[in-house]
Amino acid sequence: MVRFFTNAFGVIIMYLICLQGANAQTYRLTGKVVDDSNVPLAGATVTLKGTTQQALTDESGNYVLNDIAPGKYVIVASYLGYFPSEHAVSLTASQMLDFTLSSNAEELGEVVVIGYGTVERKHLTGSVAAVQSKDFQKGTVVSPDQLIQGKVAGVSITSNGGAPGAGSTIRIRGGASLSASNNPLIVIDGNPLSGDGMTGTASPLATINPNDIESMTVLKDANATAIYGSRASNGVILITTKSGKIGRPRLDISSVNSVATVANTVDVLSADQIRSFVNQQGTDAQKSLLGQANTDWQDLIYRSAFTSDNNFTLSGGLSNMPYRLSAGYLEQQGALDSDLMRRGTAGINLSPRFFGKHLKLDLNVKGTLTNNDFANTGAIGSAIAFDPTQVVRDVDGPFGGYFEWMEGAVPDPLSPRNPRALLDLYDNRGNANRSFGNLQADYAFHFLPDLHANVNIGYDVSRGWGATFIPEYAASNVANKGFFQRYKGYQNNTFIEAYLNYVKDIESIRSNINVTAGYGYYDNKVTTQNFASYNALGEVLSTPNFPDNPQQNRLLSYYGRLIYSIADRYILSGTIRTDGSSKFNPDGRWGIFPSAGLTWRIKGERFLADVDEISDLKLRLSYGETGNKDGISNYGYIPSYYYSVNESQYGIGNQFYHVYSPIAYDSSLRWESTETTNIGLDYGFWGGRISGSIDAYVKKTKDLLATVEIPVGTNYSNQLLTNVGNMENRGIEGSINIQAVRTEHFNWDFGFNITVNRSKVTNLTLNDNPGYQLAAGWITGGTGNIIQYHTVGLAPYQFYVYKQVYDQSDMPLEGVYEDLNGDGAVNSSDRYYYKTPAADYYMGFSTSLSYKRFTLNTVLRASVGNYLYDNISANFGVARNILNPSGFINNATTDVFNTAFVNNQYYSDYYVKNASFLKMDNIGLTYDVGNLDALGKVTMMIQANCQNVFVISKYKGIDPEIYNGIDYTLYPRPRIYSLGLQFGF
Repeated sequence: MVRFFTNAFGVIIMYLICLQGANAQTYRLTGKVVDDSNVPLAGATVTLKGTTQQALTDESGNYVLNDIAPGKYVIVASYLGYFPSEHAVSLTASQMLDFTLSSNAEELGEVVVIGYGTVERKHLTGSVAAVQSKDFQKGTVVSPDQLIQGKVAGVSITSNGGAPGAGSTIRIRGGASLSASNNPLIVIDGNPLSGDGMTGTASPLATINPNDIESMTVLKDANATAIYGSRASNGVILITTKSGKIGRPRLDISSVNSVATVANTVDVLSADQIRSFVNQQGTDAQKSLLGQANTDWQDLIYRSAFTSDNNFTLSGGLSNMPYRLSAGYLEQQGALDSDLMRRGTAGINLSPRFFGKHLKLDLNVKGTLTNNDFANTGAIGSAIAFDPTQVVRDVDGPFGGYFEWMEGAVPDPLSPRNPRALLDLYDNRGNANRSFGNLQADYAFHFLPDLHANVNIGYDVSRGWGATFIPEYAASNVANKGFFQRYKGYQNNTFIEAYLNYVKDIESIRSNINVTAGYGYYDNKVTTQNFASYNALGEVLSTPNFPDNPQQNRLLSYYGRLIYSIADRYILSGTIRTDGSSKFNPDGRWGIFPSAGLTWRIKGERFLADVDEISDLKLRLSYGETGNKDGISNYGYIPSYYYSVNESQYGIGNQFYHVYSPIAYDSSLRWESTETTNIGLDYGFWGGRISGSIDAYVKKTKDLLATVEIPVGTNYSNQLLTNVGNMENRGIEGSINIQAVRTEHFNWDFGFNITVNRSKVTNLTLNDNPGYQLAAGWITGGTGNIIQYHTVGLAPYQFYVYKQVYDQSDMPLEGVYEDLNGDGAVNSSDRYYYKTPAADYYMGFSTSLSYKRFTLNTVLRASVGNYLYDNISANFGVARNILNPSGFINNATTDVFNTAFVNNQYYSDYYVKNASFLKMDNIGLTYDVGNLDALGKVTMMIQANCQNVFVISKYKGIDPEIYNGIDYTLYPRPRIYSLGLQFGF
């Protein structure tokens, strides 16, 4: 009996297992999503209606839905800007289902982030440009700003050099200030970032992983930026990071590995040319200094640099909470030997929804650990100047075995140092840890779901530290017997924003109203720690007066915005923000920044209703005012004192005392403000196959903040930061995007943008002298040589030079300049203003061609009318530099043959060169392998890329693209060859 029940029980269990297995049978649904022209739509969403199961299409438009139980379903495919498509299926086996989506030209429904909310693109009244991740620059991209270089009209992004993690100079519609900051405000997921207090890193932006970024939106005119008030005179860049999607977990792994080589070096004389030059023109004493080596010093300091950028992402979503977890590790060598950056990043994005989606929470936290080995960039200048006939090593020498020019028993203080010694006998290691994040809560009231309450709380904290060490036997610091000093700094920024947003369709009057009103509090703290310096033997060289230098400022804000739409054709917007900053006197602390905009959607009018060729036509008018306080000190309006250094103590008898000295201040410091007027036209033809915009603008900045010279004795100093005058920017910018070819297997898209900008200083109120000028740019060589000035009626940073006279063979005559004022003498009164670093116009061009699974893309940029001062040739390109009377031989640039100058002619306009250029930033080939059948659900993509492909320019220096217009020892931007692999699971 027992055996019977045992056998029966076993049969039942086996039956239940089989039954469960049958019930657990699942199927797979695959297919492709294309548009009307049979072009694949990447990023389209395919959903099992009524469930949380969904999938996104890949680059080829393919999707996969796994683990679907048998049954009847409605499958929905949707994509932004297209009508959704539904199909009913009865799933009894794995099958394929394709979708064709029709363009919804009337929708133009791209949602654009505008700050404190979003709006459909068709309702924009300001000048706004958005770049999605699929359109970013490709290859080895270390800093987010590099992603949109050349992609947006009116935006100039100039790399500060080729060092690992080097930042960029970003200008939106030209600079609006002389001495205050010209950098745009950068906001990541609603968190306004600041990097002013970061130490231990080359650039604060380099602490952000570009792989985490989904889109970047640029707010350009005052109507778009005024909601940010006092921080928005230079535009705003809104960065949205990637988030998860409801559905099965997805793991993405990518690795981009690259090799960078120096694309160009300074053209200097070879060792044989130096020997020939000295033997022909030098004295016997100088000839005896020549060596027998053939040393290419630039070749010795540069190397082929390797970079590896690896990223891991886990994303998906539970029933009510999308999530995304990311981690990355970057190791980037610099082209300058011993330069190295290591960066580890991590991020978390959680977006839970509660109470029937009435409450939305968005948590974004990013963290970065950065470790840097900073090379001694002084080796770049020394490699240009050092005698190539000399050997690198002098094994019997007293300075670590490196050859050095001597004056008796010590290194000659006037000669350059051995470039290799500068690199090898220098240790500067810095670290920067940064974390920033915020929690946003959006609650739609149950009794009034059109009304939303939003709270945004966030932080941006960093800690940077490091130390510099030079051994006692290094010639660069032998007088002090070496050098050692630590550095450390902290940044702690916090903020809280709270606002109400009400959006309501009023159908009875065919209107829509969108109202926002809010409050913001921002607290920014920076502390720099000061340390004693020592020589390599541990002896104190100097001690700080104070161990810490804490700085703090606060900003309090109230803001509001109204967007009112009538008949979906006429859109009126108004914004006002009032800011109070602790940087200003309480009597003038508050600034009011309003804006207004009007949009007419012409396409919505009856006379264009039947014109199918026009898919979009929209006219925008706007005016607004923004402010600027960044770049000035926290306490510039307060009488302050500094504690004297040890060398400035006051003696009474045999006792010496530190004294307090007053610092120059201006109690009437006030906001620098910028008024912007903008008119724009957005257009689209043939269902969006051709689209773009044209904008014209005028920016007028008043109460310019600048540091000026003042009479000695009037304010405790001969320099003062104060409000000095006005400046104006006028410009036109345009963009066009064309889908030239769209077929099933072949597609060709390209985009072009152009910007024309003119800047002019219109007033300098501090001095009534019509010739009054503010010093703006200093050059290397001599003492206190100023080559650029700000002057009324001219563009900022104009070069101020003598007009060079040439002989009949077009050779410049040394020291011979034109007498421009005709007084019979050539002196400083004959200097004149000549050219500027700012381009007359600059352009960007990008194109993408795809054939089946292959995609070829490239980005080019051009700049026309920008000029550079060739400080390298002005300093090194003269015979005196080779035949130095101080008792050593230097090298020179080959420009010495073009001028035959014996002595430096720093102020000659000969050295102001046309630096217009055409540059191919990027060219890449991508192959979408698709699903790897052998590995089931695994997808794979391969990408090969080259950056800094070529430069076409008349300028003979190593790079014509230098923002400040003075070319001197620029860290060369390398040419980078990359190979990347991406897997999805």
